[in-house]
Amino acid sequence: MGRGDVAPSVQALRLTSCYQIVIEGIVSDLTDGSAEVWSNRFEQGLNPVIERFNASIGFDIALLQEDLDGSIAHARMLGNCGVISAEEMTQIERGLETIRAEAASGAFQPDIADEDIHFAVERRLIALLGPVGKKLHTGRSRNDQVGTDLRLWLRRRIDELDQQLLQFQQALLGKAESHRQTLIPGYTHLQRAQPLCLAHHLLAYVEMLQRDRDRLVDVRGRVNISPLGAAALAGTSVPIDRKQTASTLDFQAVYANSLDAVSDRDFAVEFTAAAALVMAHLSRLAEEVIFWASEEFAFVRLTDRCATGSSLMPQKKNPDVPELVRGKCGRVFGHLQGLLTMIKGLPLAYNKDFQEDKEALFDVVRTTCDCVEAMTILIEEGLEFCPKRLSSAVESDFSNATDVADYLVAKGVPFREAYQLVGSVVKHCLEQGILLRDLSPQQWQAFHPAIEQDLLKALEPQQVVAARISEGGTGFVRVEEQLIQWRSQLG
Repeated sequence: MGRGDVAPSVQALRLTSCYQIVIEGIVSDLTDGSAEVWSNRFEQGLNPVIERFNASIGFDIALLQEDLDGSIAHARMLGNCGVISAEEMTQIERGLETIRAEAASGAFQPDIADEDIHFAVERRLIALLGPVGKKLHTGRSRNDQVGTDLRLWLRRRIDELDQQLLQFQQALLGKAESHRQTLIPGYTHLQRAQPLCLAHHLLAYVEMLQRDRDRLVDVRGRVNISPLGAAALAGTSVPIDRKQTASTLDFQAVYANSLDAVSDRDFAVEFTAAAALVMAHLSRLAEEVIFWASEEFAFVRLTDRCATGSSLMPQKKNPDVPELVRGKCGRVFGHLQGLLTMIKGLPLAYNKDFQEDKEALFDVVRTTCDCVEAMTILIEEGLEFCPKRLSSAVESDFSNATDVADYLVAKGVPFREAYQLVGSVVKHCLEQGILLRDLSPQQWQAFHPAIEQDLLKALEPQQVVAARISEGGTGFVRVEEQLIQWRSQLG
């Protein structure tokens, strides 16, 4: 396993023998089987039920690597500021790296008695180093420590999600480049509207995902501010250097107000909101794929790589990936509401309510990343467009009606007059059970003398699409420009 890995056996909640001895020495005066002690102010241990209720080690073990990174930076700063000796600083850093190695090998096994990963690391450090390990927490509180860990964790996840979104964009771009000349019906209100270049349709999602990535960059800037050194809420009298730890951990700045530093969870809400938009965009595409894969549309074929069958009906092939993505939106949307509700009534500064941010944030990241990865695979190898069916679809409706109006406008007919005239033509065709292309030149001229033979060419679907040459339009020339631009941008 690598630097960021934690052995899966951490859930076994066992302790090494030397670690257990140290804990037993610390808590020998406690009752109720609790291994928790805050200070000599407490005479009894927690009720076992409350101990389990209070503990977060079951999920904040995910912050282990960030806790070690933050603690190493803090120890170095204490040493450089003369708060601890250089030798003590070196011992603490080596001890923390030992814990990292133990976690990678599976030897580091926190117990529920540790309550959270921060105490688990500190206690193991004390077990390894003795009194020197007790100096690590000088000048900081768990309040600024957990805030630092969470920001470090989320910063890394934002970078990973951005890369996944880039890969998804590249997958969509690759599919678009394969369908430069393929047509697809365009819809408004889920009614046939105008024919489109399929590449243009797919590039719309590339644009959405770029906005998602831009939002993540913006959010990352506010995540990347260090609360370390704000201590519990008021700062510390210990002569620390907050900017040094911020620089070591690659934070771009430090919080200017210690109260705000330990009580700010805006970044978690803001990231979750950005993730909710990512999920909304995935769900929109998922919904379209579900429609396209139905027999009624038959615009795409699902491959065996991303679909399953029915336990009863052998002929079925189900669009599992897009359906799951559509369903998982509710998880992320729900976490956004949960986080907003968590912070809405909290007085300054830190409150235990903040423990509820982690499971929500962890699940948002996991769900969003999983869905982006799954949709990328779906686009790359899970579906195949059916050009013949798509071509047939755009030739069997009245989605070229607007082009008749545009044709008349070019002949000098006011648009609203042309619009009403084409409405009458469509009504006539519906009554006769025919399409616009079925009208003869003589029948067209009976509707308006300005109509000539060249209208029939203008009504062909390929020409209808090609004519949309306004900037950002679906015309093949414009789409080719966009394909070149996106290939250059995305690599």
